[in-house]
Amino acid sequence: MRDEVLRRVRAAVATLVLAGLLVAPFVVDDYTAAILARTLALGLVGVSVALLTGVAGMPTLGQTAPYAAGAYASAVLGSQVSDVGVVQVAVAALAGATLAAVTLPLVVPARGVIVLMITLAVGELAVTVLGRWRSVTGGTDGLAGIAGVRPFWGLPVLATDQARYLYTLVVVATLVGAVLLLLRTRAGVLLRAGRDDEMRLRASGHRVPLYLSGAHVAAGAIAGAAGSLLVVAQQYISPADFGFDTSALLLLGVVIGGTASVGGALVGAVLVIAVRDWLFGVLPGHAPLVLGALFVATVYLLPTGVTRARRPRPVPAPRPPDAAPNRDRDAAPELRV
Repeated sequence: MRDEVLRRVRAAVATLVLAGLLVAPFVVDDYTAAILARTLALGLVGVSVALLTGVAGMPTLGQTAPYAAGAYASAVLGSQVSDVGVVQVAVAALAGATLAAVTLPLVVPARGVIVLMITLAVGELAVTVLGRWRSVTGGTDGLAGIAGVRPFWGLPVLATDQARYLYTLVVVATLVGAVLLLLRTRAGVLLRAGRDDEMRLRASGHRVPLYLSGAHVAAGAIAGAAGSLLVVAQQYISPADFGFDTSALLLLGVVIGGTASVGGALVGAVLVIAVRDWLFGVLPGHAPLVLGALFVATVYLLPTGVTRARRPRPVPAPRPPDAAPNRDRDAAPELRV
C-alpha cells in the first residue's frame, strides 16, 4: 500500500515538473530562459553520469570530456558546414561517443575509486587540450558569436531565448525517453546484473567488458549531444565550461537525485546547478560550502538518493519444491528435564 502511494506521489511530482518546464519560457524573462536551457543541457550530462555510475556501476568524474567534444564539434560544424540542429546533435553525439571509445582501454578494466581517478584525469586532460588548441577551439578565450541553429531543414533559425529553450527541452526529453526505453530491454537488465554481481554474471558466460564498453560509449554519446545543446543555449563556449567544478556538481546532483534513477539524476543535476547559480547571487563566495554540506547531508540521510530513499526489504530464499522438510530444524525445540 505504501509503495503504491509513493509511486503515485512520484508520478504527480513528475507531472508537475514537466508542466513547469513547459510553462517556464512563457513566464520568465529572456535571461532566465537562457539559464534554464543551459541547465537542461547539464542535466542531460547528469543522465550520462547516472547511466555509468548507477546502472553500470562505473563511477565517473570525466563526462565533461565527451561533453566538451560534442560542444566544440557542434560549434565548428555550425560555423562552417551546417546550421541544422538535428545534424549538429548527431555529429556532437558521434564526437562524444568517439572520445569515449578511445578511452575504453583505460576505463573498462578499472573498478571503484580507480575509475574515478582515471575519468577525472581524462576530463582534466581534455580541458588542457582545449585551452592550448587555439587554432580550433580559440584557446582559453573560447569560441564566441556562434551562429544560431534551425531545428530541421526549411525551418527558421531559433532567434529567441524562448525558442532555444523549447528546442533544448524537446531534445532532452527525446534522449531521456530513449535511455529509459533502452534500460527496460535486456541490455539494461544485464548492466544492472553486472553492477550487482559481476562475478556471477561472468560465471554464467556473459561478456561483462562488452556490456560496460557499450554503456561507456552510449554515455559519451549522450554527453556529446548535451554539448550541442550548450552551444545552442549560450552561443559561446570556453574550456571553463568543462572544468572539475562542473564534474563535481553533476556527480553531486546525480547522488542527490538517485544514482540508479535516470529521471531522478536529471532532476537532481538540474536542481544542483540552479541552486548553485542562485547561491552565487545570495551568498557570494559561499556557494561551494553550502553545496558541500548538502552533499554530506544527502550521503548520511538519503544514501540511495531522493528517488530511492526506501531500501527494499530482503526477500528470504525459497526452499526448493522437491526438498524434504528438515524435521530437526523446523520442529520446535523440546524442553527436556
